[in-house]
Amino acid sequence: MNSDRRDHALIDRCKRGDRRALEELIGHYEKPVFNAAYRILGNPDDAADASQVAFMKAFEHLDQYDPKYKFFSWIYRIAVNESINQRKRARNQQPLDDKEVTDVRGPEATAQAGDLSGKIQDGLMELKDDYRTVVVLRHFSDCSYRQISEILQIPEKTVKSRLYSARQLMKEALVARGVY
Repeated sequence: MNSDRRDHALIDRCKRGDRRALEELIGHYEKPVFNAAYRILGNPDDAADASQVAFMKAFEHLDQYDPKYKFFSWIYRIAVNESINQRKRARNQQPLDDKEVTDVRGPEATAQAGDLSGKIQDGLMELKDDYRTVVVLRHFSDCSYRQISEILQIPEKTVKSRLYSARQLMKEALVARGVY
């Protein structure tokens, strides 16, 4: 059975209250959804929260899912939106006191920032949400241009344009960090 038919069968079972079908769908998409959220948010705890909320929203609104589209695209779209919204909420939060918080890194964070992966993640986090999202979906989630177009509900031309711009901005960020 191909993945689309399997997903549709599981969704039908979920709608009838089958918890095992729900667990199977989550098990299949949990890791890729988490990875996308992590690349957008840059923090594993925040990514776990965003992933959990995305799955909750998806299953609360399962009756709104249109089977002519892939479940993969639908759940990714919810996860991407939730991750972006979470980033926006975090930006709007104010510290409890007026003192500016300094960036004090522990040994693990310092080691990560020193390696290539940390520098790439730092550069990725500097991108605007629109750019970061297409990079994450293309390069970290291995989505095709068509899949990204479906997930983000934008034309493929726009996907390609954003991806090109995002790559240029990433290159500049990596050059600034002495990587490229």
